[in-house]
Amino acid sequence: MLITRSQSGLVATRLARLACPLIPLMLSGCAFRHFRLFHPAGPLAQAEVRFTLIDVGVMLCLILPTFLMILWCLWRYRRTRQGAYNPKWSRSRPIEIAMWVIPFLTVAVLAFVSFRGVYQLDPYHPRALGTGPPLGPPLRVDVIATDWQWVFIYPKQHIATIDELVVPVGRNVKFRLTSTAVVNDFYIPQLAPMIDVMPGMRTENALRIGRPGAWRGFSANLSGAGFSWMIFQTRGVPPSAFKAWVRKVEQSPDHLTYARFETVAKPSINLLHTPAYFSAATPGLFRHVITAARAGKVYPVKEDLTKHMAIAARRHAAYLAAPFGR
Repeated sequence: MLITRSQSGLVATRLARLACPLIPLMLSGCAFRHFRLFHPAGPLAQAEVRFTLIDVGVMLCLILPTFLMILWCLWRYRRTRQGAYNPKWSRSRPIEIAMWVIPFLTVAVLAFVSFRGVYQLDPYHPRALGTGPPLGPPLRVDVIATDWQWVFIYPKQHIATIDELVVPVGRNVKFRLTSTAVVNDFYIPQLAPMIDVMPGMRTENALRIGRPGAWRGFSANLSGAGFSWMIFQTRGVPPSAFKAWVRKVEQSPDHLTYARFETVAKPSINLLHTPAYFSAATPGLFRHVITAARAGKVYPVKEDLTKHMAIAARRHAAYLAAPFGR
């Protein structure tokens, strides 16, 4: 049985009508709560969301009319309509003006928004942090990315933690970041913009938490076998609770000397995301790590961490049960 072109078009039209009601059903699987970027808990994250929505809105102003024009042209100039044919038509001044003016205005608007966004979210001097009065001077935290853990050093408090970041609510936090071996990305979607963390170099970032809570931070750059477990807990607590937490960490018998850090920095996976605490951190440790990386210091990766990870996980290998050296 032969199917004519008109019949095949009719079938396609009916299938499209049947599929349209299914589109919202398919999109319902994209739960909005899983988009952590759209649930900001600080001024920098709020600015990120604002600029993201502006960019999307500007692009939709181009995309939606374009699709509507395509549909209108398909309907108006369809074969069955028997539209008039004008072989002498060569150009349209309104169309040419629209083709040049609309893209120009779009680029101008995006350039203006991008210019403002760059200065508002500059990790070294974020203007977005100036939207509210901070509680006290900025809290400085040095961040060191290892394979595959996060080390947080509080220089003024003389303490350090692994895979747990605790900061007081309402207070500006300034980060200095570096890495021991490979490039990672420090990212807390609801709080802090993404920034590279590179060996032998120092980058900076900042945040301020607007309300108490807990959020997940992670590495957003593929960095080896343990990348999927490179997660840290971020907690915002009232100032009094932060002081109590500092006193709790100060009770730890473990000290983070450089020799101890070399043990911590050996490639390992914190499978259970268990934090570790150090009651004292050697002054200048952050600078020492940068200097060592520039001198070629490396931490070799065990073969088990790459070639035999699945077998080791089934056997509950010690290096998978908890971070190395804890």
